[in-house]
Amino acid sequence: MEKVVAVIMVGGPTKGTRFRPLSFNTPKPLFPLAGQPMVHHPISACKRIPNLAQIFLIGFYEEREFTLYVSSISNELKIPVRYLKEDKPHGSAGGLYYFRNIIMEDNPSHIFLLNCDVCCSFPLTDMLEAHKRYSGMGTVLVSAESANQFGELVADPITKELLHYTEKPETFVSDLINCGVYVFTPDIFTAIQEVSTHREDQANLRHLSSFETLQSPTSRALPQDFVRLDQDILSPFAGKKQLYTMSLKCSGLYLAQFRYTSPDLLAGGDGTKSASFVGDVYVHPSAKVHPTAKIGPNVSISANVRIGAGVRLIGCIILDDVEVQENAVVINSIVGWKSSIGKWSRVQASSDADGDYNAKLGITILGEAVIVEDEVVVINSIVLPNKTLNVSVQDEIIL
Repeated sequence: MEKVVAVIMVGGPTKGTRFRPLSFNTPKPLFPLAGQPMVHHPISACKRIPNLAQIFLIGFYEEREFTLYVSSISNELKIPVRYLKEDKPHGSAGGLYYFRNIIMEDNPSHIFLLNCDVCCSFPLTDMLEAHKRYSGMGTVLVSAESANQFGELVADPITKELLHYTEKPETFVSDLINCGVYVFTPDIFTAIQEVSTHREDQANLRHLSSFETLQSPTSRALPQDFVRLDQDILSPFAGKKQLYTMSLKCSGLYLAQFRYTSPDLLAGGDGTKSASFVGDVYVHPSAKVHPTAKIGPNVSISANVRIGAGVRLIGCIILDDVEVQENAVVINSIVGWKSSIGKWSRVQASSDADGDYNAKLGITILGEAVIVEDEVVVINSIVLPNKTLNVSVQDEIIL
């Protein structure tokens, strides 16, 4: 029987700097989204792959930060989940190669590779079947989105072969973006080794004077064992009948995915006997929400949260032990652990000229144990932990 393994890249503490101040308290992969750690969503999706032998998390966080979670999720899913700590960053492909012997312990025929912050429906079983039909080295999950902050690619519309790949181009290349989900045969390890060998050969052949070496960009070349999946594997192997694509509408909220995967986790109520819930909302069983509150859409309420009378929440994440007092409003914001929002206060992102908060012109983030006093307005600001706000602020970083 053919076996499959899954590898999820979780990065490390030098990554996720845009996630501050929330990443001061917890590694980005363990930050709760829709009531579960971020990495839980791809792990749960991998569990549905037929003949899955193991799931590996690869990163350079300290092992102690993942020990409890890995033990808990292994018991919950009844499948081995292991955290593998890199001695240093090796790149998305280099990290895979660094642990190749461990990954190949079960002699898998296919290897899934996912980024931990991907949000989609994870059609992994369909992707595996498509990959087997293509008979290439790898298949990339792609989505039709116009966005140059992602890797863009060109694929043959009939054969689905990957013809060209560019990482975060400055000009338009294609409306197909890389979703950060892949399936490979073990041949991927040979391809990574070839990149490292080629890089070593180039260094050995370079005979420059000391002045030329200082001036040459190759003098600052990447380490031999640092291999990037996008620039070093996808780009050079495109158009060589080795890589193929599978299309998907990739973007979407974790809460929206619950409609199909775990509808029982979404809150319901019309405001008669319980709070009024609009759209997709997750409420932890230990949270207390006043019946006159109106929640949603796209709201996640964590453990031991207290939501007072008349509160309005839209498009926000409320973390553990937060209190939102009477008639407060929170829109497009993240409220950190143990924070308090006072009565008649307002915490929100910027709106456009028409007052449309869905324009998403920013976000407000409150770090741990932030106190917003009564009748204070906080707009499009980042507040570091343990601060008390007794005056209104807008477009500020409160240190």
